[in-house]
Amino acid sequence: MRKTLLLCFIHGFKGDESTFGKNYAFVEHLRKLVAGTLPKLDVQAVVYPKYETRGDLGECVTRFSDWLLNQVIDLEVAAGTPSPTIDPSVRVVLVGHSMGGIVAAETAIRISSEQPIHNSVDEDSPTKSSTAMPPPPNALMFPYIQGVLAFDTPFLGISPGVVAHGAESHYAAASTVITQLSGLASLWGGAKTAKGTGNANVAGALPPAVGESEEADKAKGKETTAASKSGWGKWGSIAMAAGAVGVVAAGGAAAYLNREQISQGLGWVTSHLSFVGCLARKEELRRRVAYMMRLNKELGIGFGNLYTRLGQAAGSKQVSTVKTILGSERTFCVVPQRDQAGDWRQAVNDKATDEIGAHVSMFEPSENPDYQKLANEARDMIASWLRNDWYESSSADEIRS
Repeated sequence: MRKTLLLCFIHGFKGDESTFGKNYAFVEHLRKLVAGTLPKLDVQAVVYPKYETRGDLGECVTRFSDWLLNQVIDLEVAAGTPSPTIDPSVRVVLVGHSMGGIVAAETAIRISSEQPIHNSVDEDSPTKSSTAMPPPPNALMFPYIQGVLAFDTPFLGISPGVVAHGAESHYAAASTVITQLSGLASLWGGAKTAKGTGNANVAGALPPAVGESEEADKAKGKETTAASKSGWGKWGSIAMAAGAVGVVAAGGAAAYLNREQISQGLGWVTSHLSFVGCLARKEELRRRVAYMMRLNKELGIGFGNLYTRLGQAAGSKQVSTVKTILGSERTFCVVPQRDQAGDWRQAVNDKATDEIGAHVSMFEPSENPDYQKLANEARDMIASWLRNDWYESSSADEIRS
C-alpha cells in the first residue's frame, strides 16, 4: 500500500501563511526535497491557516489538533486504509517556525499522552509544585506524529542578548514607526498570568488606552511617571501593567500592533501576551523538551530545531556591564549546553546584522545566503526520522514526485 507523509507547517506569533516564503515557496521546496529522498512515500504538505496568536496556548493547541485530525482522516479515507488507528497509512511531521514549534511540540505531547505540558507547573511556587508529568506515551496515537521539526523555536527561552541594550530605543520609536517594526513580533518574553485566566496579571489600576487624556495619565500616579522617565511614554504604561516579565513582552506587542488595535484597550494586548507567556515559564519549557526526548527514545519520534546564528555581518553586543557576546555567538534562541534536547543544528546567516533579522528572514533566499543549506538540513533531518519499518513497508508505485 502506498503510504503518505504529511508535512504540516505552523507559523509563529503574529505570522501567517506567507511566513514560509512568498507563495509558499519554502513549503513546496522542502516537500520536493523530502519526496526525492524518500521515494517510497507520497509526500504532501499543508499549511495551517492563519490563526489568532492570542489567548491561552492550550486553546490554540486544541484548535490545531482538531484541524490536523480532520486533515489526516480525509487522507486515510481517500486511501481506503482498513485500520487507520492501528496501522495508519499516514504519518505526520509537524514543521513550526518560532512559536509554531511550541504549538507543534505541545500537540505531539497531547496526542501521545492525552495530557499537555502547558499549565502543568505552578511557576510561582518555591518548590515548583505541579501535577505529575504526562503518563507514558501511547504508541497507537492518532494522528501519528513522526517528528517535530522546528525553525528557530525558543524551546528553552529567548537569548538575553536579543533584548539587552537597545530594546528601549525600539519601543520609544513605536509611536511613529509601528508599521516598520513588525519584525519585533519576536521580542516576547511572556507575561505572568493570573490563575484561572488567560490574561496578564495586572497589579493595581489599569493604565489608560492609547489616545486617552493626559489628565487620565496623571491620575495613574507612579506608573505614568516611571514610564515617562523611561522614554517609553504611553507604550511604557502598557508594558508596566503586564507584570515583571511582561515589560519586554508588552513593549514588543506595542511595537508592532497598530494604533487602532492598541486603542481597543489593555485586555486586547494582554490576550496576545498570554499566548507567548509560556516562554517565561522556565520549568514548563524544561518539561516540554524532556517529554519530547522521551517520545524520541521510546517511540522514535524525531525532535529537532534549526536555530539561527549570526555570522560575518554581525558585530559584538554588550548584554550586561560585564558580558559581551561576539557576533558569531549571537543567537535568537537559548541553545542547550549540557542536557539532551534533541537534534539542534545552527543555521548561520552571514547577511543579517541582528538576531531579529535572522529570525524573520530564514525562508527568504535574498536575505539568507544559506537558504539552500537550511532546506537541505531540514530534508536530512526528516529523512533520518523515516528510515524505519513503516517506510520500508510502503509501495513505491504511483508516487507523486
